Amino acid sequence: MSKITISLIKADIGGWPGHSSVHPALMETAESMLAPEKVSGKLIDFRIMAVGDDLQLLMSHTLGADNPEIHGLAWETFLKGTEKAKELKLYGAGQDILSDAFSGNIKGMGPGVAELEFEERGAEPLIAFMMDKTEPGAFNLPIFKMFADPFNTAGLIIDPGLHHGFILEIWDIREHKRVFMNSPEEMYDILALVGAKSRYVIKRVFPKPGKLPEDEPVAAISTEKLYQIAGKYVGKDDPVALVRCQSGLPALGEVLEPFSLGHLVSGWMRGSHNGPLMPCAFGDAHPTRFDGPPRVIAAGFQIANGTFVGPVDLFDDPAFDDTRRRVGEITDYMRRHGPFEPHRLPLEEMEYTTLPDILKLLGDRFADVEQ
Repeated sequence: MSKITISLIKADIGGWPGHSSVHPALMETAESMLAPEKVSGKLIDFRIMAVGDDLQLLMSHTLGADNPEIHGLAWETFLKGTEKAKELKLYGAGQDILSDAFSGNIKGMGPGVAELEFEERGAEPLIAFMMDKTEPGAFNLPIFKMFADPFNTAGLIIDPGLHHGFILEIWDIREHKRVFMNSPEEMYDILALVGAKSRYVIKRVFPKPGKLPEDEPVAAISTEKLYQIAGKYVGKDDPVALVRCQSGLPALGEVLEPFSLGHLVSGWMRGSHNGPLMPCAFGDAHPTRFDGPPRVIAAGFQIANGTFVGPVDLFDDPAFDDTRRRVGEITDYMRRHGPFEPHRLPLEEMEYTTLPDILKLLGDRFADVEQ
Protein backbone atom coordinates (compact mmCIF):
# COMPACT_ATOMS: atom_id res chain seq x y z
CA MET A 1 0.00 0.00 0.00
CA SER A 2 1.00 3.67 -0.29
CA LYS A 3 2.52 5.52 2.60
CA ILE A 4 0.23 6.32 5.48
CA THR A 5 0.38 9.39 7.69
CA ILE A 6 -0.40 9.43 11.39
CA SER A 7 -1.34 12.91 12.62
CA LEU A 8 -1.64 13.69 16.33
CA ILE A 9 -3.01 17.21 16.81
CA LYS A 10 -3.98 18.63 20.21
CA ALA A 11 -5.34 21.80 21.73
CA ASP A 12 -6.62 23.13 25.02
CA ILE A 13 -10.02 24.57 24.12
CA GLY A 14 -11.51 24.56 27.61
CA GLY A 15 -10.95 22.85 30.95
CA TRP A 16 -13.45 21.25 33.34
CA PRO A 17 -13.19 22.36 36.08
CA GLY A 18 -10.26 24.74 35.84
CA HIS A 19 -7.34 23.08 34.04
CA SER A 20 -7.99 19.52 35.21
CA SER A 21 -9.85 17.64 32.45
CA VAL A 22 -11.74 17.71 29.15
CA HIS A 23 -15.55 17.79 29.32
CA PRO A 24 -17.20 14.78 27.60
CA ALA A 25 -19.20 17.16 25.42
CA LEU A 26 -15.99 18.35 23.75
CA MET A 27 -14.99 14.78 22.94
CA GLU A 28 -18.47 14.13 21.55
CA THR A 29 -18.20 17.25 19.41
CA ALA A 30 -14.86 16.08 18.04
CA GLU A 31 -16.33 12.64 17.31
CA SER A 32 -19.17 14.24 15.35
CA MET A 33 -16.67 16.20 13.24
CA LEU A 34 -14.26 13.34 12.44
CA ALA A 35 -16.69 10.43 12.00
CA PRO A 36 -18.14 11.71 8.67
CA GLU A 37 -14.59 12.17 7.33
CA LYS A 38 -13.88 8.50 7.97
CA VAL A 39 -17.05 7.58 6.10
CA SER A 40 -16.05 9.85 3.21
CA GLY A 41 -12.60 8.27 3.01
CA LYS A 42 -10.58 11.36 3.88
CA LEU A 43 -9.56 9.64 7.12
CA ILE A 44 -8.72 5.96 7.32
CA ASP A 45 -9.30 5.95 11.06
CA PHE A 46 -9.25 8.20 14.12
CA ARG A 47 -9.34 8.23 17.90
CA ILE A 48 -10.47 11.03 20.22
CA MET A 49 -8.47 11.11 23.45
CA ALA A 50 -7.62 13.49 26.29
CA VAL A 51 -5.00 14.17 28.94
CA GLY A 52 -5.66 16.85 31.52
CA ASP A 53 -7.45 19.71 29.77
CA ASP A 54 -6.07 18.88 26.30
CA LEU A 55 -8.26 17.43 23.57
CA GLN A 56 -6.30 15.01 21.35
CA LEU A 57 -7.14 14.14 17.74
CA LEU A 58 -5.30 11.05 16.46
CA MET A 59 -5.91 10.52 12.73
CA SER A 60 -4.61 8.24 9.98
CA HIS A 61 -4.79 9.06 6.26
CA THR A 62 -2.81 8.98 3.00
CA LEU A 63 -2.60 12.73 2.37
CA GLY A 64 0.89 13.26 3.83
CA ALA A 65 2.26 15.42 6.62
CA ASP A 66 1.31 19.12 6.81
CA ASN A 67 -1.72 18.47 4.61
CA PRO A 68 -4.09 21.48 4.57
CA GLU A 69 -7.20 19.27 4.44
CA ILE A 70 -6.22 17.34 7.57
CA HIS A 71 -4.96 20.41 9.42
CA GLY A 72 -8.07 22.30 8.35
CA LEU A 73 -10.27 19.49 9.69
CA ALA A 74 -8.48 19.64 13.04
CA TRP A 75 -8.83 23.43 13.10
CA GLU A 76 -12.56 23.31 12.38
CA THR A 77 -12.95 20.62 15.04
CA PHE A 78 -11.24 22.80 17.63
CA LEU A 79 -13.36 25.82 16.61
CA LYS A 80 -16.55 23.76 16.95
CA GLY A 81 -15.35 22.47 20.30
CA THR A 82 -14.59 26.01 21.41
CA GLU A 83 -18.19 26.99 20.69
CA LYS A 84 -19.37 24.17 22.95
CA ALA A 85 -16.79 25.13 25.60
CA LYS A 86 -18.09 28.72 25.63
CA GLU A 87 -21.66 27.47 25.86
CA LEU A 88 -20.69 25.43 28.94
CA LYS A 89 -18.55 28.32 30.28
CA LEU A 90 -15.55 26.03 30.54
CA TYR A 91 -12.31 27.53 31.84
CA GLY A 92 -10.01 29.00 29.20
CA ALA A 93 -12.42 28.29 26.33
CA GLY A 94 -10.49 28.49 23.07
CA GLN A 95 -7.23 29.09 24.94
CA ASP A 96 -5.00 27.52 22.27
CA ILE A 97 -6.81 29.12 19.31
CA LEU A 98 -4.44 31.97 18.55
CA SER A 99 -5.57 32.96 15.07
CA ASP A 100 -8.82 34.15 13.54
CA ALA A 101 -8.47 32.35 10.21
CA PHE A 102 -6.96 29.07 9.02
CA SER A 103 -4.05 29.65 6.64
CA GLY A 104 -3.48 26.14 5.24
CA ASN A 105 -1.38 24.78 8.11
CA ILE A 106 -2.28 24.58 11.77
CA LYS A 107 1.33 25.00 12.91
CA GLY A 108 1.96 28.37 14.53
CA MET A 109 -1.76 28.83 15.23
CA GLY A 110 -1.78 27.39 18.75
CA PRO A 111 -2.44 23.63 18.57
CA GLY A 112 0.43 21.16 18.88
CA VAL A 113 1.23 18.77 16.03
CA ALA A 114 3.23 15.52 15.70
CA GLU A 115 3.09 13.63 12.40
CA LEU A 116 4.73 10.53 10.92
CA GLU A 117 4.56 9.50 7.26
CA PHE A 118 5.79 5.99 6.46
CA GLU A 119 5.17 2.74 4.64
CA GLU A 120 3.72 0.16 6.99
CA ARG A 121 5.91 -2.76 7.96
CA GLY A 122 4.57 -6.30 8.36
CA ALA A 123 3.85 -5.42 11.99
CA GLU A 124 3.72 -1.74 12.93
CA PRO A 125 3.53 -0.96 16.67
CA LEU A 126 3.01 2.74 17.45
CA ILE A 127 2.81 4.63 20.73
CA ALA A 128 1.10 8.00 21.06
CA PHE A 129 2.42 9.90 24.09
CA MET A 130 0.42 12.85 25.41
CA MET A 131 1.58 15.20 28.20
CA ASP A 132 -0.16 17.83 30.29
CA LYS A 133 1.26 20.68 32.38
CA THR A 134 4.66 20.82 30.73
CA GLU A 135 6.63 21.98 27.67
CA PRO A 136 8.00 20.40 24.45
CA GLY A 137 11.47 19.89 25.97
CA ALA A 138 9.94 17.44 28.45
CA PHE A 139 10.34 14.80 25.72
CA ASN A 140 14.09 15.40 25.33
CA LEU A 141 15.22 13.04 28.07
CA PRO A 142 12.91 10.11 27.23
CA ILE A 143 13.44 10.36 23.46
CA PHE A 144 17.22 10.52 23.95
CA LYS A 145 17.14 7.50 26.23
CA MET A 146 14.95 5.52 23.79
CA PHE A 147 17.15 6.09 20.75
CA ALA A 148 20.63 6.88 22.10
CA ASP A 149 21.17 5.48 25.61
CA PRO A 150 22.35 1.84 25.75
CA PHE A 151 21.68 1.76 29.49
CA ASN A 152 18.00 2.16 28.58
CA THR A 153 17.81 0.49 25.16
CA ALA A 154 19.66 -2.81 25.21
CA GLY A 155 19.04 -3.17 21.47
CA LEU A 156 21.65 -0.50 20.78
CA ILE A 157 24.20 -3.03 21.99
CA ILE A 158 22.77 -6.43 21.10
CA ASP A 159 20.49 -5.86 18.07
CA PRO A 160 22.34 -5.51 14.72
CA GLY A 161 19.39 -3.46 13.43
CA LEU A 162 19.92 -0.74 16.06
CA HIS A 163 23.66 -0.96 16.70
CA HIS A 164 24.63 1.82 14.29
CA GLY A 165 22.30 4.33 16.01
CA PHE A 166 19.95 7.04 14.82
CA ILE A 167 19.82 10.61 13.49
CA LEU A 168 18.22 13.26 15.73
CA GLU A 169 16.65 16.40 14.30
CA ILE A 170 17.06 19.11 16.95
CA TRP A 171 15.32 22.49 16.83
CA ASP A 172 16.46 25.74 18.38
CA ILE A 173 12.95 26.98 19.19
CA ARG A 174 14.21 30.43 20.13
CA GLU A 175 16.12 31.15 16.92
CA HIS A 176 13.90 28.93 14.73
CA LYS A 177 16.76 26.84 13.36
CA ARG A 178 17.43 23.09 13.18
CA VAL A 179 20.34 20.70 12.98
CA PHE A 180 20.62 16.96 12.22
CA MET A 181 23.03 15.06 14.48
CA ASN A 182 24.27 11.47 14.54
CA SER A 183 24.16 9.20 17.56
CA PRO A 184 26.36 7.71 18.93
CA GLU A 185 29.08 9.60 17.02
CA GLU A 186 27.98 13.03 18.31
CA MET A 187 26.43 11.92 21.58
CA TYR A 188 28.22 14.43 23.81
CA ASP A 189 27.37 17.31 21.47
CA ILE A 190 23.74 16.17 21.31
CA LEU A 191 23.54 16.14 25.11
CA ALA A 192 25.06 19.63 25.27
CA LEU A 193 22.05 20.84 23.30
CA VAL A 194 19.09 18.75 24.43
CA GLY A 195 20.04 19.07 28.10
CA ALA A 196 19.01 22.72 27.67
CA LYS A 197 15.42 21.61 27.15
CA SER A 198 13.80 25.04 27.23
CA ARG A 199 15.62 26.04 24.04
CA TYR A 200 16.79 22.94 22.16
CA VAL A 201 14.10 20.34 21.46
CA ILE A 202 14.24 16.99 19.68
CA LYS A 203 11.73 17.27 16.85
CA ARG A 204 12.16 13.99 14.93
CA VAL A 205 14.27 10.84 14.88
CA PHE A 206 15.38 9.12 11.65
CA PRO A 207 17.01 5.75 11.00
CA LYS A 208 20.47 5.55 9.51
CA PRO A 209 21.00 3.70 6.21
CA GLY A 210 20.07 0.07 6.63
CA LYS A 211 16.88 -1.81 7.39
CA LEU A 212 14.42 1.11 7.34
CA PRO A 213 13.87 3.90 4.77
CA GLU A 214 16.08 6.85 5.67
CA ASP A 215 13.44 9.46 4.78
CA GLU A 216 10.79 8.02 7.10
CA PRO A 217 10.91 9.38 10.66
CA VAL A 218 10.49 6.88 13.46
CA ALA A 219 9.55 9.44 16.11
CA ALA A 220 8.03 12.93 16.00
CA ILE A 221 7.41 15.47 18.77
CA SER A 222 5.34 18.66 18.81
CA THR A 223 7.57 21.71 19.34
CA GLU A 224 5.11 24.62 19.40
CA LYS A 225 5.73 27.17 22.19
CA LEU A 226 2.50 29.05 22.86
CA TYR A 227 4.00 32.11 24.49
CA GLN A 228 6.39 32.54 21.57
CA ILE A 229 3.46 32.40 19.15
CA ALA A 230 1.17 34.72 21.09
CA GLY A 231 3.84 37.07 22.47
CA LYS A 232 2.48 36.57 25.98
CA TYR A 233 1.57 33.75 28.34
CA VAL A 234 -1.62 32.04 27.18
CA GLY A 235 -1.20 28.51 28.52
CA LYS A 236 1.08 25.54 28.88
CA ASP A 237 2.42 23.88 25.73
CA ASP A 238 1.47 20.32 26.68
CA PRO A 239 3.40 18.40 23.99
CA VAL A 240 2.61 15.15 22.19
CA ALA A 241 4.79 12.55 20.47
CA LEU A 242 4.48 9.58 18.13
CA VAL A 243 7.02 6.75 18.41
CA ARG A 244 7.28 3.63 16.24
CA CYS A 245 8.93 0.56 17.77
CA GLN A 246 10.20 -3.02 17.28
CA SER A 247 11.90 -4.59 14.20
CA GLY A 248 14.93 -2.35 13.76
CA LEU A 249 13.66 0.14 16.36
CA PRO A 250 13.59 0.16 20.17
CA ALA A 251 11.27 -2.47 21.63
CA LEU A 252 7.99 -1.44 23.24
CA GLY A 253 9.44 -1.83 26.72
CA GLU A 254 12.55 0.18 25.78
CA VAL A 255 10.30 3.02 24.60
CA LEU A 256 8.34 3.03 27.87
CA GLU A 257 11.27 2.55 30.26
CA PRO A 258 12.50 6.20 30.28
CA PHE A 259 9.26 7.28 31.95
CA SER A 260 10.04 5.14 35.01
CA LEU A 261 12.26 7.95 36.30
CA GLY A 262 9.62 10.60 36.91
CA HIS A 263 12.05 13.24 35.62
CA LEU A 264 11.68 16.94 36.38
CA VAL A 265 9.92 19.01 33.73
CA SER A 266 8.91 22.66 33.40
CA GLY A 267 5.41 24.06 33.07
CA TRP A 268 3.52 22.99 36.19
CA MET A 269 1.04 25.51 37.73
CA ARG A 270 0.66 28.64 35.60
CA GLY A 271 3.46 27.35 33.37
CA SER A 272 5.94 28.61 35.93
CA HIS A 273 7.14 25.69 38.06
CA ASN A 274 9.31 22.58 37.83
CA GLY A 275 7.85 19.26 38.89
CA PRO A 276 8.13 15.50 38.33
CA LEU A 277 6.43 13.86 35.35
CA MET A 278 3.97 11.14 36.36
CA PRO A 279 3.26 8.29 33.92
CA CYS A 280 -0.37 7.37 34.53
CA ALA A 281 -3.36 5.47 33.22
CA PHE A 282 -5.92 7.24 31.05
CA GLY A 283 -8.34 7.45 33.98
CA ASP A 284 -5.76 9.15 36.20
CA ALA A 285 -4.78 11.87 33.72
CA HIS A 286 -6.64 14.61 35.59
CA PRO A 287 -3.97 16.68 37.39
CA THR A 288 -5.38 18.52 40.41
CA ARG A 289 -2.61 18.85 43.00
CA PHE A 290 -1.25 22.37 42.42
CA ASP A 291 -2.61 21.73 38.92
CA GLY A 292 -0.31 18.75 38.74
CA PRO A 293 1.97 17.04 39.03
CA PRO A 294 2.58 16.95 35.26
CA ARG A 295 1.15 13.85 33.57
CA VAL A 296 1.96 11.64 30.58
CA ILE A 297 -0.18 8.88 29.10
CA ALA A 298 0.87 6.28 26.52
CA ALA A 299 -1.65 4.90 24.03
CA GLY A 300 -0.38 1.79 22.25
CA PHE A 301 -1.59 0.63 18.84
CA GLN A 302 -0.88 -1.83 16.09
CA ILE A 303 -1.38 -0.12 12.74
CA ALA A 304 -3.17 -2.36 10.21
CA ASN A 305 -3.60 -0.82 6.75
CA GLY A 306 -3.88 2.55 8.42
CA THR A 307 -6.44 1.50 11.04
CA PHE A 308 -5.77 1.84 14.76
CA VAL A 309 -5.90 -1.50 16.57
CA GLY A 310 -6.20 -0.19 20.11
CA PRO A 311 -5.54 1.77 22.21
CA VAL A 312 -3.85 -0.16 24.96
CA ASP A 313 -3.37 1.92 28.12
CA LEU A 314 0.34 1.21 28.48
CA PHE A 315 1.01 3.01 31.78
CA ASP A 316 -1.92 1.21 33.42
CA ASP A 317 0.61 -1.25 34.82
CA PRO A 318 1.61 -1.88 38.46
CA ALA A 319 5.24 -1.93 37.30
CA PHE A 320 4.97 1.89 37.25
CA ASP A 321 3.50 2.11 40.79
CA ASP A 322 6.92 2.74 42.35
CA THR A 323 7.47 5.58 39.87
CA ARG A 324 4.16 7.12 40.83
CA ARG A 325 5.00 6.86 44.53
CA ARG A 326 8.38 8.49 43.89
CA VAL A 327 6.69 11.27 41.90
CA GLY A 328 4.46 11.88 44.93
CA GLU A 329 7.52 12.23 47.18
CA ILE A 330 9.25 14.55 44.71
CA THR A 331 6.05 16.59 44.48
CA ASP A 332 6.07 17.07 48.26
CA TYR A 333 9.73 18.10 48.18
CA MET A 334 9.37 20.57 45.33
CA ARG A 335 6.19 22.14 46.74
CA ARG A 336 7.94 22.92 50.02
CA HIS A 337 10.17 25.37 48.13
CA GLY A 338 7.11 27.57 47.58
CA PRO A 339 8.05 30.63 45.48
CA PHE A 340 11.78 29.82 45.56
CA GLU A 341 13.77 28.33 42.70
CA PRO A 342 14.22 25.55 41.63
CA HIS A 343 10.48 24.93 42.17
CA ARG A 344 9.69 28.24 40.51
CA LEU A 345 11.35 28.59 37.11
CA PRO A 346 14.29 30.97 36.64
CA LEU A 347 13.11 34.45 35.67
CA GLU A 348 14.40 34.15 32.11
CA GLU A 349 12.20 31.08 31.60
CA MET A 350 9.06 32.45 33.23
CA GLU A 351 6.19 32.61 30.78
CA TYR A 352 4.67 35.51 32.67
CA THR A 353 5.80 37.32 35.78
CA THR A 354 5.09 40.32 37.99
CA LEU A 355 8.78 41.27 38.10
CA PRO A 356 8.59 44.15 35.57
CA ASP A 357 5.77 45.72 37.57
CA ILE A 358 7.68 45.28 40.82
CA LEU A 359 10.84 46.84 39.37
CA LYS A 360 8.82 49.76 38.00
CA LEU A 361 7.18 50.29 41.38
CA LEU A 362 10.52 50.24 43.20
CA GLY A 363 11.97 52.70 40.70
CA ASP A 364 14.93 54.62 42.07
CA ARG A 365 14.81 52.82 45.41
CA PHE A 366 17.51 50.62 43.90
CA ALA A 367 20.84 52.34 44.62
CA ASP A 368 24.31 51.65 43.26
CA VAL A 369 26.61 49.60 45.45
CA GLU A 370 30.38 49.93 45.45
CA GLN A 371 32.13 46.66 44.64
